[in-house]
Amino acid sequence: EVQVVESGGGSVQAGGSLRLSCTIPGSWLDIYHVGWYRQAPGSECQLVSGVGRDEKIYYANFVKGRFTLSQDKANKTVALQMNDLKSEDTAVYHCAHDFGWCRSRGTQVTVSS
Repeated sequence: EVQVVESGGGSVQAGGSLRLSCTIPGSWLDIYHVGWYRQAPGSECQLVSGVGRDEKIYYANFVKGRFTLSQDKANKTVALQMNDLKSEDTAVYHCAHDFGWCRSRGTQVTVSS
């Protein structure tokens, strides 16, 4: 499995913004899907947003209108712009390809109310 490198987490007050970035090294020709997942303490891993080869971007209902996913295939990166953050967005955010879910190291996002 390709090791991803995530960055951009941190602490922010409710209503604030953060931008997460992820580098997925290796050949993207073999990748079918890239996405961001999150896991809060005591909760299951959730798919937050993802995009497949059809370029259609999926957003979970709980982030629609607030989060924006973008990918840069030339630079092998996928970013997640998170606006209007809420306390319930607090979690470890993971980047993965091909539905790798929350297996990466992740980056902590903490939103205080």
